[in-house]
Amino acid sequence: MSSAAAAPPAPTGLGRIVAASLVGTTVEWYDYFLYGSAAALVFGRVFFPESDPLTGTLLSFLTYAIGFAARPLGAVVFGHFGDRLGRKKLLVVSLLMMGGATALIGCVPGYGTIGVAAPVVLTVLRLIQGFALGGEWGGAVLLVSEHGDARRRGFWASWPQGGAPAGNLLAVGVLSLMTTVQSDAAFNAWGWRVPFLLSAVLVGVGLWVRLSVDESPVFQAALAKAAARREAEPAVERQPLAAVVRHHWRDILVAMGARIAENISYYVITAFILAYCVDHLGMDKQTALNAVLIGSAIQFGLIPLFGALSDRVGRKPVYLVGAVGMGAWTWAFFALADTRSFPALVLAVTVALVFHSAMYAPQAAFFSELFATRMRYSGSSIGAQLSSVAAGAPAPLIATALLQSSGSSTPISLYVCAAAVVTVVAVVCARETRGRDLANVGPEAEAALPDAAHGEQSPSPA
Repeated sequence: MSSAAAAPPAPTGLGRIVAASLVGTTVEWYDYFLYGSAAALVFGRVFFPESDPLTGTLLSFLTYAIGFAARPLGAVVFGHFGDRLGRKKLLVVSLLMMGGATALIGCVPGYGTIGVAAPVVLTVLRLIQGFALGGEWGGAVLLVSEHGDARRRGFWASWPQGGAPAGNLLAVGVLSLMTTVQSDAAFNAWGWRVPFLLSAVLVGVGLWVRLSVDESPVFQAALAKAAARREAEPAVERQPLAAVVRHHWRDILVAMGARIAENISYYVITAFILAYCVDHLGMDKQTALNAVLIGSAIQFGLIPLFGALSDRVGRKPVYLVGAVGMGAWTWAFFALADTRSFPALVLAVTVALVFHSAMYAPQAAFFSELFATRMRYSGSSIGAQLSSVAAGAPAPLIATALLQSSGSSTPISLYVCAAAVVTVVAVVCARETRGRDLANVGPEAEAALPDAAHGEQSPSPA
């Protein structure tokens, strides 16, 4: 197979599709990460003021984790209708839901004004965020994956993945700006609300871009084929969830396992580290924010490079480098942070995000290539979001609890290492998917999958 570097240029219109997916995912991740950063920096004081700082942060991360519980439900609902009605329609709905919930968070009165109702309303809005994001990821990466060619799919599909660091960069950047121009008292009183209210403007931009793109041609072809063979078509068309569990249960487990280290490490690196530096090490809030800001900017540039590398050497080797590297680096990560030096903290965060990028960049193409077209939205979304409940949801919460009980970062490093082991096992057990024809993936076409091109034998249908 030709290398990614020798591949032809992007198909006509693909750049516009990539831009639409990237802008949309950036807005959605901005909304989602903004909550995590605010939970680490200010929510404990605003919504749980009667607790000590570390306990208040712990309670804030609990509301943060609850949002993950809604993500599998969002994956099921959006996946079901996305596999029946199309990717584009559901992506518009997810964007509106996420933006609306985020803007409303900026309007929720604090505990001092409405008492216990404040954290309750906050939690409900967080659940809506989680539901929307559960349906966003799968649709965004599929819209690009199903438009592009197989030889450069890793590169093009990695661009929507860039929405995560771009959204985090934007969220942390706005918070950093607010903390720079305001006193701590003003920021805690009202300044933190401005970035949430800004979401309404960003959603308008994302919606305008997303409405301008066409539906996936692979999905349209599959829909036409199903319509022509409606009487002979199995229940796949009517019940994508049941079909994907029946035919792709192994691939769902692979996706879940592959996300464990990627998800846990990211929320430790970008969310928990803020609380660790400010509440545990006594560092300045601005210092911690700037370190994550720099690391996120570098990661945004790295993701398409690792995506292109996965087109050249395969999804699995790139993913494994990231997982193994993350497990090893976590020890240096906290050791550097403990120096309370800004350059050391920047190095810790940046290198950690390099290893995270090696996992995250090929993930979009990797997961897309595992599932058949009429089950792809359901399969990729469910596999990714079920993992987020066990991994990303409790990661800052567990890390804070481990720190509170031990006073040391050692248990947290062991926690990240254990996650890396799970991911390595899952990826090693997976089939290499590089170069697969997305129109020819599924239980009825297993024999045609190009596993032999990568030195692996095609498995029998699930």
